[in-house]
Amino acid sequence: MSLIIWGRLNSHNVKKVAWLAVEAGIAHERRDVGGPFGFTDAYLAMNPNRLIPTIEDDGFVLWESNAILRYLAARYAPALWPADPRVRALGDRWMDWQFAYAGAQIDAFVNLVRKAPADRDMAAVAASAEKAGAMMAILDAALAERPWLSGDAFGIGDIPMGVYAHTWFSLAIERPDLPHVAGWYARLRERPGYADAVMIPLS
Repeated sequence: MSLIIWGRLNSHNVKKVAWLAVEAGIAHERRDVGGPFGFTDAYLAMNPNRLIPTIEDDGFVLWESNAILRYLAARYAPALWPADPRVRALGDRWMDWQFAYAGAQIDAFVNLVRKAPADRDMAAVAASAEKAGAMMAILDAALAERPWLSGDAFGIGDIPMGVYAHTWFSLAIERPDLPHVAGWYARLRERPGYADAVMIPLS
């Protein structure tokens, strides 16, 4: 087996890579690391950042989730990352935009998923939900113009926000009615690997 994915599956960033591996039909093994599993010295020798995921692909080591997506698509599934630079850029921008979105959603996620009810800051949850909803409205406007964040066809530009969309729909928060995001999320749920790699319990 050539590809090893290091990282616990309940990490958003690991979900991205595990999902793409299924989409691209890449034979792979995932090994738990990070969070309750900790970090071994061998892992930290590959990735000194104490973060996940990291991949090993026939001896090639790479970390940073979106860089991994680009690498795996380029090597194994180039149709998911088109050669046309303008089409490619359409998806790439949403891959980078996802990091700002993650910052908007994090307080709701941490309080509702990682903390006990007595320790939750519900004011922070409400503020986070409002920020996340406003950013999702931007996504909705884009999806009104084309069916996928990658353009006219599904691509790796859909994967980072596709992972976060599942969290957004799963959290017990107030959400605006965004029909184009909802339709895109429904299409994602039909994709190979989405149920097994992404639609798992948040905790």
